[in-house]
Amino acid sequence: MLTEPENRLARDLFDGLPRRYDLLAQALSLGQNGRWRRAAVDAIATAHPGSVLDVATGPAGVALEIRARTAADVTGIDLTESMLRQGMVNIRRHGQAQHIHLLLGRGEQLPFRNSSFDALTFTYLLRYVADPDATIREMARVVKSGGVIASLEFHVPPNPLWRSLWLAYTRAVLPAAGLLAGGREWFEVGRFLGPSISEHYRRYPTSWHVAAWQSAGLTDVRFRLMSLGGGLVMWGRKAGE
Repeated sequence: MLTEPENRLARDLFDGLPRRYDLLAQALSLGQNGRWRRAAVDAIATAHPGSVLDVATGPAGVALEIRARTAADVTGIDLTESMLRQGMVNIRRHGQAQHIHLLLGRGEQLPFRNSSFDALTFTYLLRYVADPDATIREMARVVKSGGVIASLEFHVPPNPLWRSLWLAYTRAVLPAAGLLAGGREWFEVGRFLGPSISEHYRRYPTSWHVAAWQSAGLTDVRFRLMSLGGGLVMWGRKAGE
């Protein structure tokens, strides 16, 4: 599978953390990741999809949330094999092996025909691709007309006070806590994430995200800042052809 440098960075960064990935997401979100995940799934659950593609599925947390909230068959795709192995463990533990299927792949090159799915979700993805705009277009391609796309990403709090506290937490507390709790691997991940999020929104502010979704053929694009702006849930519907 051909990958971009950004893909390799994500794979190398998280390859050793699949069993602790959800704990890391909880730490970075100050315990809010589960709430954010439910908010993202809210957007597609109300559409009652029969089939959903979950891009950057990781250990299948969102895929399992989708199954808990809908009757959809879910396909999860991720570029990290160790994440997918942990995802299969989690899926079997919840008795969902018949309804959730995982495969190795990239959001930039989805191995599906046009209009293959009723809905699509992606989580913490766009910081790890070379061309976020092209990736959004590729994901929209595989969704049927009228289908819903929803995403969850970390965000930088817009309020100056909360932003300063967020900066202190992500630059100092998170790496140090990672080192104490999980060793060098966690320290490296903790040190990377805060600057990565800041740099992404410096280049691609929220207004850019909305415009990119609209350019990819999505209508009624909306977003919700979560937990004082530390998380961003976005959703929209693919226009009819």
